[in-house]
Amino acid sequence: MDLSLVFSQGDGILIAVFLSLLLMSISSWWLILTRSLHLFQTKRQNRQFNDAFWQATDLHSAAQLIQGQEAPLARVAQSGLDSLNRHQAQATRTLGQHCSLDEFLVRNIRMSLARETGRLEHGMTWLATVGATAPFVGLFGTVWGIYHALVGIAGAGQLSIAAVAGPIGEALVATAAGLAAAIPAVVAYNAFLRANRVIAQDLDGFAHDLHAQLLSAEKA
Repeated sequence: MDLSLVFSQGDGILIAVFLSLLLMSISSWWLILTRSLHLFQTKRQNRQFNDAFWQATDLHSAAQLIQGQEAPLARVAQSGLDSLNRHQAQATRTLGQHCSLDEFLVRNIRMSLARETGRLEHGMTWLATVGATAPFVGLFGTVWGIYHALVGIAGAGQLSIAAVAGPIGEALVATAAGLAAAIPAVVAYNAFLRANRVIAQDLDGFAHDLHAQLLSAEKA
């Protein structure tokens, strides 16, 4: 089956359908590859930073470890340490008087967790969109291609199987193209969703431990 016939003999709508599916597929695979690499690096960086952070002798040493780190755990730790320093600097002012250290740390660490979760979800919406819409885009291309082919055949007055099979077969490729774009996107979306959930659980656990550590350091 020669797909070049779709672009040489198909009308503008059918060509637009195939180009849309091609763009969906290329963008999905680009996201799949880049997000896979990013998740791999994130897990490795988190594991390395978590081990180094809890082996630090004090908060000052831990703060030095954060410098230059790209791990999400490092940004959460930085947020917690900054919150502790900011609260201590303003303890005699309105902020310190109206908000305890516990509440201040919880609020700022929670905001940091929300930012990191948002970073993890980058590209997920597009993968979900491709997975949900690509089959229907392909189906629309098939329906339109069959209609266009039947109109052309009727105008030519040819009713043989050979005259019908070719154009309709080319139109049916749109459905296959839609599935080819949608299936990898759906599989990747589910895989990334699970990976993000695992990382989010690690972030949440680290945040709880960090919160307890900062409170105990303040009381010491």
